[in-house]
Amino acid sequence: MTLRTDLEAAVRGAVDFTDRRRAEYSSDASNYRQVPLGVVFPVDADDVAAAVAVCAKHEVPITTRGGGTSIAGNAIGTGVVLEFSRHMNRIIDIDPDARTATVEPGVIPAVLNAELAHYGLRFGPDPSTHARCTIGGMIGNDACGSHSVAWGRTSDNVVSLDVLTYDGTRLTVGAGGVATPRTDRAAEIHTALTALADTHRAQFRTELGQFSRQVSGYGLHHLLPENDTNAAKALVGTEGTCVIVLAATVTLVPLPAEQRLVIAGFLDSEVAADAVPAILAHQPLTCEGMDDRILDVLRVRRAGSVPELPAGDAWLLIDVDSAEKARTLTDALRGIDGVRGVATVDDPAHRTAVWKIREDGAGLATRSPEGTLSWPGWEDAAVPPSNLGAYLRGFHRLLERYGLHGVVYGHFGEGCLHVRLDFDFGSHDGVGRFDEFMRAAGELVKEHSGVPSGEHGDGRARSELLSALYSQELMRAFAEFKAIWDPHGKLNPGVIVDAAAMTEDLRIDPDRTWRRPPTTLALHEDRGQIGTAVHRCVGVGKCRTLSGGVMCPSYRATRDEKDSTRGRARVLQEMLLDETVTDGWRSDEVGEALDLCLSCKGCKSDCPVGVDMATYKAEYLHHRYRGRLRPAAHYSMGWLPLMARLASRMPKAVNALTASPLSRVLKRAGGIAAERELPRFAEHTFLEWYAAHRSPGGGQDAPRGSVLLWPDTFTNFFAPHIGVAATEVLEAAGFEVLTVDRPRCCGLTWVSTGQLGVARRMLRQSLADVAPVIDAGVPMVALEPSCAALFRSDATELLPDDEGAAVVAAHTYTFAELLARHAPDWAPPAVDGHATVQVHCHQHAIMGSGQDAALLRSTGADTRVLDAGCCGLAGNFGFERGHYETSVKVAEHGVLPALASSPPDAAVVADGFSCRTQFEQLVGVRSRHLAEVLRDALPERETR
Repeated sequence: MTLRTDLEAAVRGAVDFTDRRRAEYSSDASNYRQVPLGVVFPVDADDVAAAVAVCAKHEVPITTRGGGTSIAGNAIGTGVVLEFSRHMNRIIDIDPDARTATVEPGVIPAVLNAELAHYGLRFGPDPSTHARCTIGGMIGNDACGSHSVAWGRTSDNVVSLDVLTYDGTRLTVGAGGVATPRTDRAAEIHTALTALADTHRAQFRTELGQFSRQVSGYGLHHLLPENDTNAAKALVGTEGTCVIVLAATVTLVPLPAEQRLVIAGFLDSEVAADAVPAILAHQPLTCEGMDDRILDVLRVRRAGSVPELPAGDAWLLIDVDSAEKARTLTDALRGIDGVRGVATVDDPAHRTAVWKIREDGAGLATRSPEGTLSWPGWEDAAVPPSNLGAYLRGFHRLLERYGLHGVVYGHFGEGCLHVRLDFDFGSHDGVGRFDEFMRAAGELVKEHSGVPSGEHGDGRARSELLSALYSQELMRAFAEFKAIWDPHGKLNPGVIVDAAAMTEDLRIDPDRTWRRPPTTLALHEDRGQIGTAVHRCVGVGKCRTLSGGVMCPSYRATRDEKDSTRGRARVLQEMLLDETVTDGWRSDEVGEALDLCLSCKGCKSDCPVGVDMATYKAEYLHHRYRGRLRPAAHYSMGWLPLMARLASRMPKAVNALTASPLSRVLKRAGGIAAERELPRFAEHTFLEWYAAHRSPGGGQDAPRGSVLLWPDTFTNFFAPHIGVAATEVLEAAGFEVLTVDRPRCCGLTWVSTGQLGVARRMLRQSLADVAPVIDAGVPMVALEPSCAALFRSDATELLPDDEGAAVVAAHTYTFAELLARHAPDWAPPAVDGHATVQVHCHQHAIMGSGQDAALLRSTGADTRVLDAGCCGLAGNFGFERGHYETSVKVAEHGVLPALASSPPDAAVVADGFSCRTQFEQLVGVRSRHLAEVLRDALPERETR
């Protein structure tokens, strides 16, 4: 029997050896790529044991994986990957009195901490990936995070581990060595560990545990008698090379009674580093550093949206646990040379915004403001904090010598720096320079009593450097330690012991030939290269978070890597490599990966590196079906604007038909989900109302001039009352409202179904209609957020050489933006009560919702903007056959519970047609466009 069939027979969880799945797990967040034989998703510890037994029988290597956020390449392998995040994510026990928790390895720390908050406790270590990494992965890397100055590393917070060896032995280990069970194999391991510590105690005492962030290598000093012969702590940081962790008992810390964020601005990052020892004397909870280059990237990514910081070109973010400490620290900082400004942040929203910059550092640092790709590798070095300033100066000189550039940030209070550098992996000379630089950097960090890894582990990125860092005797001890647990070397081979070369298995390899297919969309930010675009994804995995923002709604519904932005990017990368996924644009593997992509565009804004999967999906569908028969939904919904134009000639008859039993036949023929109710066409279109409403020679009472209202398909044919409301509000605000004289479409529905040629033609027609008015200085307002987003963003991708597209992009506004920009002194009517706002995904991604919230609050409404994700309908997605269940799950995951928690009298505001339709069809909630809310509040004398 084969490995796969044996696994399928033995394991209750899924066993997946498909090319698509192998592509998804071919890399983590590192520079490295290894395509596994297959992936197993065990459901519990017994399932893990069964899978390991089969792999041992076939002598196949095993790599364990949680969130796949490893930056060092320690979560990939050529054998079988055991994936713990899907099923083995249970919190087994919480003991608030003992302040401990027992968890499975796939538990996400943020999820655990949400539960612990009820007890006033938390798990201390908090890496920036705390919302998507797993505790098993943190144990593998000995992860730390920003609060490690107060709460330590993962190894400082582990009580015991339940582990499994490759030979099938299950043990519980902790202080005192091997605790249970007392088998011959357990006794053998215990004896061997004791002998190892006796033999190498001098090296353990003099070379290991020398400062708080010394993570490189194995933490064998924990085996010393003075450290309680703690086998659990010694196994933390072994990166899955010795045992497989089945469960962990960890210690908990009390939540601080209060927290204050002090931000200090410095002349530069080197001066900031010099100040660290003095700051540590104040016992802060955190001391994080970043410089102005990360803000430059942020300004490019978010069009200038950067939280306010005190004066300086580098900053330390210092958390303390009392207002008194904040005052004392602030006074002390003002007396330090090189400090340019100090501020204490009390506003929770401001605090969150500042910390978000730091948490997104790994992604933001991936691209320079000019668009140059940067890579990890030397992203995790650590030195004693007292040596940080000198090390940083030497490091900057080293970068200058090699002509490299990067954004330095990280845990200054622990002497641990993160940086991504613009290595050239696309040429042999570049790879050679990478290797040379890494060795020189290793020597530099050693000179400053540091190590190559302060929390990410050595992995494939730095394990080769260990032999130059540590003595030969200590390296032998590492090998002996691994052999005690894994004598055949089958657990995560090539890491720490018998290290693979740093230049092996690079994801970008000059010896590989990548496809460079031409694209229809311009892909301006990626110089027209789909390869550059999909390689934006470096694997940080923010798309795997379960709350906040929009990205990635389908992953939140399925918890399947296939449905994450990262998983899709990996499959597209493999398609371009043409090794695992080999049929180019027509690869079924890519189709499967993109099937549940809602084209919400959430990743364009929420992904730290700006992956735009909606655009890549449109490009893929365009090529896949070019000259071929398309899915029925591409015709029924892609051509909706033209069908709506026909239906509007006899709306009553069409509505009667779509509400009759014959609708089942229509849905089946159109590829529409049987569960969906088809939207009803309005009896009169907005343009018909406008023609009757418009008075000859209008504009005489328009002190603010004219505004062009775009009559999108959804407003014109399905919700003309919104266009009416917007017109009445704009006229009350002093505008003359203009529109086009015939139905037009921006091309949105054709873009979302990948019919890019038709989309271009439709867009050109629309631009021809509006360009003369806009050229005359008239701004355009688009009531449907997805149409506004197309004009603002996609239009210049579809028509890159059309000056009209660029002009329209610069002069298109949402309803709230238009009023804020062109009627800033207008006093909106008073709105009583509460308002709950659901922001359309495309608006979230392209325009943002700040003006909407500000406008509503200015009316006096108690405004709450939901941060609960996508509604799940997402244009055509939720109407397509086969997508209904996912559409509902997306809604039920976040936004429907959020709506249910709103005050009963709250006005639900949703500018998007999809959002309003989903809410009404799933839970019977009628929501209104912002224009309706304002119109309904206008004094009677101003309504028309």
